[in-house]
Formats: sequence, structure tokens, C-alpha cells
Amino acid sequence: MKVIAAVFGEENFLWPYCREHATVATLNRVEAQRLWEAGDKEGYIQDGMKNKTVRGVLATRTVASTWYGLMTTVSETSGDVWIHKDGDRIWWTTSQASPAYFIRDVVEPVGARRHVVVCHKPCDPWKNVCRNGQPLLWHTLHPKAKDFLTTQSTLRPLSADNAAYALALIAGDPLELWHAQEEWKRKFDAAKTKQAEVTYIVGQERAAYELALELMPEKRMADTAFKTAQTSNGQKVERTLKNKEVRFLDRMALSNYISDLIAIQEGYCALTGLKLDYPENGGDPELFCSLDRIM
Repeated sequence: MKVIAAVFGEENFLWPYCREHATVATLNRVEAQRLWEAGDKEGYIQDGMKNKTVRGVLATRTVASTWYGLMTTVSETSGDVWIHKDGDRIWWTTSQASPAYFIRDVVEPVGARRHVVVCHKPCDPWKNVCRNGQPLLWHTLHPKAKDFLTTQSTLRPLSADNAAYALALIAGDPLELWHAQEEWKRKFDAAKTKQAEVTYIVGQERAAYELALELMPEKRMADTAFKTAQTSNGQKVERTLKNKEVRFLDRMALSNYISDLIAIQEGYCALTGLKLDYPENGGDPELFCSLDRIM
């Protein structure tokens, strides 16, 4: 059994149907769905790389491959717990073994208004109370739980420990086992000190901008610093530098691309699988974001 945090369509436009008809859902462009149904993963990826993400940048191979997996995950889910945030309410359900069904040639009411195929997988009726009847409210959550119980992407399977927390929350069980951990305490103290929520999304956007700044500083300042270093103490220092060519028009384009990568990776490192952290979270500096510059 997996525990999955999810959103349903751009701006959650599929959510009202999911809630009313007891389904979880995802979608593909009409052409992409044809390739998915044919089992043509490579063709799907190549087609996906010609299209832009929500942030307006062309999809990478990794991103397009992730899109391919979304339809498979939703269409095949059975016995998994799904969690969805709607305003201040937290909703949850369990997917059923019943076959998925498809609604074809739907026109998205938001965003690019593409023609899409929507996959709906039956689930138990959505609930916004835990098993003992207490309401599940976003504003009552521990700040660290808010990092993983929502997502900017279509869905995010939770890690084993986070899934255990989510199941305990749904059951109405005590949560002190997690809240007493040092990492959780640091996150709570950081949020309390700022007297506001410290969210995954804010940290992600800031990290993306700072990484872009690192790769694309102002050219004049970079040239000045380099020339100063070369001629310090009257000596010219010979240096071997790596070619760090950055193929983006400007820093904002790079920042958006980095933010998109973090979102697609669900806030986890693509190489180690560890959860990325951010300075304002009061987290571990060893887990702060950094770039593998092979892009």
C-alpha cells in the first residue's frame, strides 16, 4: 500500500468531479494518450519533450518520462491511500480494485485549454475527518507535515516514514513520535519564530532563484572579480577552469527551470533520493539544494 499526496488537473479543475463521483484522476493530451495506450514509452517521451511544462519551459526527458508514469500509477492504483488538500480541509480516500475509465476529448477549462483524455479510477468516498470523527484541518498541522502532505506536481508517493505519519493522522492516533524528533522540532521553532507558515513551496522558489544567481551572476561583476584575482600581488595566476556554459536566455528562465525540476522530483534529490531542505526551514545544511550542472 502506498500513500500518495495528489492534485487533480491544473488548478485542480478535476477535483469537483473526483469528490462527487469518488475517483482519483489524471490526464494526458489526446496524442500522448494514444502513445501511452500503445505502450510506446519512447514515442511518448519524444512527444512530451516537444511540449512545455506549466511553468512554460520545454519538458526534459526526465519530466516527460515522469508524465508517462502518472497515467500508469492512477489507472493501476488499488488499496492505496490518497490525500488531497482543498483550502483548509484535508481529504483522503482509498483506491478500489475496480477498473479505471476514460473520458475522452475533454477541453481543459484553464491553462492552455488543451484537448485531453481524463483517466478516473474509482475510490472510496472522500472524507475530511479522521477515523474517530475529528475534522482534518490544514491550519492545525505541524509545519513539517505541511511539507509533504501537499504537492505542486500531479502526485507524490510519500516516503515510508511520512506515509506512516499520514496514516496515523487519518486514524486519529497520537503523533508525538514524530513531533518529538529534532528535525520536527527545528521546523516548528523556525515557523514559530517567523510567526507564519514556512512552506515547501516558498523554500523551493527561493532555492531555485539562488541557484540561478549562482550560475548566472551579473557579467560585469564576474569579469571584475576574475581580473582582480588574476592580478593580485602583481602576479598573474594561471588557472584551469571548467566550462560552465549556461544555455538560458536570462536568470529568470533558469530559475523557473530549476523550480520545475524540484517540483517534478517532488522535493527530493534525483541522485540520492533524500528530501531536499531549505535554510528557512531550520533544516540540515547538508541537505540544502545544490545543482548537478549536467542539464
